[in-house]
Amino acid sequence: MGLLDWITGSKSAPSGVARQPVSALREAMLASNRDTAPFIIRDGSPEGVDLVAEWRIVDARWYEIFVKASLTKVFKILMKFDEARGEVRSLDQEWTVEWRAGVPSLSLSAEAFRGQKVEMSFGTAYAFKEDLSGWGKVYEYRFKTQEIKDPLIEIAQQHGWGWKGVAFGKL
Repeated sequence: MGLLDWITGSKSAPSGVARQPVSALREAMLASNRDTAPFIIRDGSPEGVDLVAEWRIVDARWYEIFVKASLTKVFKILMKFDEARGEVRSLDQEWTVEWRAGVPSLSLSAEAFRGQKVEMSFGTAYAFKEDLSGWGKVYEYRFKTQEIKDPLIEIAQQHGWGWKGVAFGKL
């Protein structure tokens, strides 16, 4: 790979690991979805890519957590499989989101980002609990872009594929 791979988060395909077909890689990435994760990996056809990993901000089960965390950004990873090079090409996207009556909507004055991003936000809130059991931790959250990226990179590597973070140009 290149000199600036550490900036883009790119990793070469591991030596000694046979490259598996795209279908096996795709299936493994989709199989890594779990109900307890604040993100989902889904088909990327609507965006013109192979797969998309994104925060579950539109999932009703996660609304309350995202609202309480005052999450103001939507984060996505667009992925395209480059069979010729044996790498997953990835591009990060981020938009500002506003909460209206507990429902997310993209801000009309949305600020957007395209490239490669590493970000972390976390917090804990203490208050009197609804069940009147007293003062205590109401919720705790941690959102890290690497929480989405690292497992995907690991799956790609286990299947003999490299990971190429794209900052500029075409995915």
